[in-house]
Amino acid sequence: MKVNKQKLLTPRQKKVLDYIKKFKERKGYSPTLNEIANYLRKSLSTAQHYVEELKNRGFLKKSENMARGITPVEETQRILLLGYIAAGKPIEPIENPEPINIPVSMINKAGNYYALKVKGNSMIDDGIADGDIAVIQHMITANNGDTVVAITEKGATLKVLRKQKGLIFLEPRNRKLKNIYPKELEIRGKFCGLIRRE
Repeated sequence: MKVNKQKLLTPRQKKVLDYIKKFKERKGYSPTLNEIANYLRKSLSTAQHYVEELKNRGFLKKSENMARGITPVEETQRILLLGYIAAGKPIEPIENPEPINIPVSMINKAGNYYALKVKGNSMIDDGIADGDIAVIQHMITANNGDTVVAITEKGATLKVLRKQKGLIFLEPRNRKLKNIYPKELEIRGKFCGLIRRE
């Protein structure tokens, strides 16, 4: 059973954490300790105490010597990195699972997910580059226009699924490459998020 870490916070800690998250969502940057103290109507040392507690419990990251260096730590979920997927020409994925953490906001709790490391630049026009990690929701059907993991007679590939006039084909998102018209096609998942390469 997964424990909701938020329930383990005191009401005051939760209030501070919620304020920092909402401030960052609204303004695009984190509040300073002074702004947190003003919000709480408490002293700077009290605000610092709450921030340190939240940092020690894993809810915040704090960059030293930066006024706005307080960052909420997003909750993550562990999924398996199953290998490589071609975004150039199809290749077989490497079946050597490795666990990775992804932000919970990237996925729907009801789904079954896995990750694949992208090889090639056939999806570059959609911002999917060589070395990025594609987060995939396992499914066997997809709609026209969905980016999918497809298994063809040549192997596995990441492309846009197209259905036009009774014809089904795979479209790369790179103007230099041509559409793929496979003889065999099996959907293994739908692209739902990207973790940018380091």
